[in-house]
Amino acid sequence: MRAVIVTEPGGPEALTVTDLPDPEPGPGEVLVKVAATAVNRADTLQRQGFYPPPPGASDVLGLECSGTVVGVGEGVTDWQDGDKVCALLAGGGYADLVAVPAGQLMPVPEGVSLVDAAAIPEVACTVWSNVFMAAGLQPGEKFLVHGGAGGIGTFAIQLASALSAKVFTTAGSAEKLAVCAELGADVTINYRDEDFVDVLKEAGGADVILDNMGAKYLSSNVKALAIEGRLVIIGMQGGAKGELDIGRLLSKRGAVIATSLRARPVEEKSAICASVVEHIWPLIEDKQVRPVVHTSLPLEQVVEGHQLMEDSGHVGKILLTL
Repeated sequence: MRAVIVTEPGGPEALTVTDLPDPEPGPGEVLVKVAATAVNRADTLQRQGFYPPPPGASDVLGLECSGTVVGVGEGVTDWQDGDKVCALLAGGGYADLVAVPAGQLMPVPEGVSLVDAAAIPEVACTVWSNVFMAAGLQPGEKFLVHGGAGGIGTFAIQLASALSAKVFTTAGSAEKLAVCAELGADVTINYRDEDFVDVLKEAGGADVILDNMGAKYLSSNVKALAIEGRLVIIGMQGGAKGELDIGRLLSKRGAVIATSLRARPVEEKSAICASVVEHIWPLIEDKQVRPVVHTSLPLEQVVEGHQLMEDSGHVGKILLTL
């Protein structure tokens, strides 16, 4: 099968499309013929040598995919050959075939194409597990998501809006902010010439903040929290070590939650996938939430896909088709 590997850590040119043996589904696993996968920021970090796959996961890049079931392992009864699915992966999506724990498969939502379905698993599971399961965002609460034009941001805006939160978001251009507003953001903030802390303070503070910047935004995020606000950190694009003003956090009775998805046990990821199908699939099928796809490229253009991600000019997801 075709698969993308990293010959040695480096820039996008370190990616190579090569031939690897076809995987076989083990007990409790399903073999999927991949129709499409997506480029995620974590993939670029793995390519650079900063985000190795968890023990036992494939070295092939790719944290999500869509496709067709072509084989099932021992003990699998919920899926059969021919099922159209999308999947949350620990790795292996940049390939013709991938073996997936059965619980991490989800049916393609009605009304979504098989290719576009590859844009959903990682963002849906990330946003749902963090913003709603961990931080408990409620209708009427104020929600701030940084980087609203990215894959996670475009999905988080729509989902929070559909579930009746007041949505604030940051982005770096008028064009991106316009897209965020179209997707349901109530307040858009250009981080190049506005201070999101001032905007949120004027509004009474954010009840939940979803942050992928880490250290760079830690102090400002705590300042922007409302009383009993919850800051959820899911990335370290702005550094891994920051200074936390515990006194300010105490004064707000606030919480800082740091989570990851990739390294969780299969049982936990399966529970998240089941909850996503229960709560989010109806919103997608009702057209209240949709995958936002910037472009779809053939797998052979994976280098271009990674360069697009790193240039940060995209809106929504970058897909690779097989």
